[in-house]
Amino acid sequence: MPSTQPADTNEINESAVIHDWNVEGPHGIKTKPRPKIVDETLRDGVQCPSVTDPPIEAKVQIVRLLAGIGVDVVDIGLPGAGPRAVADVTRLAMLIRDEKLPIAANCAARTIEADIRPIIDISQKVGMPIEVMAFLGASPIRLYAEGWDVDLLETRTRSSIRLAKQNGLPCTFVTEDTTRSNPETLRRLFLAAIEEGADGLCLCDTVGHATEAGVRNLLAFARTVVKESGRDVRLDWHGHNDRGYGLSNAVAAVADGVDRVHGCVLGVGERVGNTSLDLLLVNLKLMGWFDGDLSRLAELVDLTSEHTEVSIPVSYPVFGKDAFRTGTGVHAAAVIKAISKGADWLADRVYSGVPASWFGRRQEIEIGPMAGDSNIIFWLRQRKLDPAPALVAAIREKAKSTPRMLSEEEVYAVVNALG
Repeated sequence: MPSTQPADTNEINESAVIHDWNVEGPHGIKTKPRPKIVDETLRDGVQCPSVTDPPIEAKVQIVRLLAGIGVDVVDIGLPGAGPRAVADVTRLAMLIRDEKLPIAANCAARTIEADIRPIIDISQKVGMPIEVMAFLGASPIRLYAEGWDVDLLETRTRSSIRLAKQNGLPCTFVTEDTTRSNPETLRRLFLAAIEEGADGLCLCDTVGHATEAGVRNLLAFARTVVKESGRDVRLDWHGHNDRGYGLSNAVAAVADGVDRVHGCVLGVGERVGNTSLDLLLVNLKLMGWFDGDLSRLAELVDLTSEHTEVSIPVSYPVFGKDAFRTGTGVHAAAVIKAISKGADWLADRVYSGVPASWFGRRQEIEIGPMAGDSNIIFWLRQRKLDPAPALVAAIREKAKSTPRMLSEEEVYAVVNALG
């Protein structure tokens, strides 16, 4: 019987050793145009009661990293919120201008002049366009709670879009709670915004109500309205994660051809948060729908975690502490054998559905009660220590006597005890 083992690991590619059912078959992933990515971490993300608004120095670093990994647009704040917001927005706009960062800026605003006027002023002061994201609640439950009617909504829509466009700024009309809004109301507001010159419409799942079917139904409806208008208007998707659909809905929106998709690093945001921007980028990269260099994505996640004071769960995909760690002897042995073949990509894939190195991480082999000698030998060699049989046996004995992974300090204690 012929061997299925490739003769030379360095000469094969992944398709020779991985059959990808995500691609092969009638429901396989199809090629899609690259969507534009909009980051909302520094505005919508910091609205979470448990999130700390980062200091401006951290915001500067975050914007630089976002630009470096290929994010297209960053929401730099809501200057209508007060003097600190104005100062931070101005500083970040100047950063993008002065360092010629390859990222555009937008700012959120209610559909009132008091929110839009500061964006105009900052844009003129800095000498660069800042997109106005003018948002307005549109669902019947919101209208009932606020005592609004659709006539008032249309008036606010028209006046806000007109103000932004008269001052030369790009403008997107954002309907809050779009996924629970009546089509008649949406059609009237969408057409009014387009007539006033809106460059885009942003469809929002503000309370995380939608399923993937809802995403597709809403996008289909919005496209019919855009077609009716006779204008070439961009469509954005902005989702939240209340039902756990944030990431899958964003991917569904991209698969359906949405022009821009929004998210926040670590999924920070009100209640249970927004679509996780980092995990969205990971999945778009793996699906071939994003071509940016994400090798510094882990750095962005760690920086955001530190300065928003949002901890990363150990089991968080890709960026959690345990995402690429193993202490199981069988798993570790497979990774070690892959490394011994001289192919890093093989070691990155043999027990991982995500290549750690693409996203600024690496495979880690730990020593614990389920570890084999291969774990111990690899751990020692990685730290340039001699894996002498007596030392390996001593570490194994220590590991088998504990219910968890040994810390680095505990292993070194055994090393030092044996001299």
